[in-house]
Amino acid sequence: MAQCKALTTPNTMWSFCPSVAAAYVFTVLLGLTTLFHIAQAILHRKVYCWVIAMSGAVQTLTYIFRVLSILNPASYGYYAAWFILILIAPLWTNAFVYMVMGRMVWNFSDDARVLRVRPWHFGLSFVILDIIAFIVQVYGAATAAGNDISYKTQMMGLHVYMGGVGAQQLFVLIFVVCAIVFHLKIIRQQRPDMKKALLLLYVLYACLALITLRICFRLAEYSQGLTSTIPLHEAYQYCLDSLPMLIALVLLNAVHPGRIMPGKDSDMPSRKQRKTMTTHTKARVSDDEITLQEHSNV
Repeated sequence: MAQCKALTTPNTMWSFCPSVAAAYVFTVLLGLTTLFHIAQAILHRKVYCWVIAMSGAVQTLTYIFRVLSILNPASYGYYAAWFILILIAPLWTNAFVYMVMGRMVWNFSDDARVLRVRPWHFGLSFVILDIIAFIVQVYGAATAAGNDISYKTQMMGLHVYMGGVGAQQLFVLIFVVCAIVFHLKIIRQQRPDMKKALLLLYVLYACLALITLRICFRLAEYSQGLTSTIPLHEAYQYCLDSLPMLIALVLLNAVHPGRIMPGKDSDMPSRKQRKTMTTHTKARVSDDEITLQEHSNV
């Protein structure tokens, strides 16, 4: 039986023997779904779809660095790169779900609102929260992945990362509540395009469920630090982290938002257009108030 290079190499960064074949497979699969997302973003001419293409690209890059780390087990740079990227890459998928939902509110609700919030404010608010969680997780992951650091510093980094992951899950739960309100609103409206709206909404639900599965795994994985038994078995990582994120990318390939909401008319209005809309809305309200006042005087 051949010896494992990752374990026999002096000053190796690995504490178990990782599978380079599995890393190659996920590199190829993630690369393929990313290429599809790039092609779909170009085909449907949707700028916001580059966010999900970026998610796939970062996750592909993660496994490229993992392959390089397995082949060069003493390299701290390769190991730290894949370790950090695998922890933060799915946040791009999370942000994309929020952006798609904002555009669904614009396209599929009669008053272009959910819980009295305009779609551009709705999507932007959750993306900002996602960015905050992203920054916290990057800081925590980078601290935990530091070279020649103390156990205390390592655990502090992991706790910061887990705090960012917990915040991410909280934002997901709040978002799901908003999505359910919007879901019920679509059903009440009985629009002709209700079926395709619900299809895309179900895909978003599935993506959020996969993200939640991945978050629960990460919280369990690092609850006892890097010395717990879970990180020593890479099958957990593939089945509960990488595979769910791959499935989410493929689902968004199959039911692409650019196909469900095609053309320029489905795009969010620019800031200038929003101001015009607001002015018209205020003018309409003022006219209604004048009419009511006239009726009351009569």
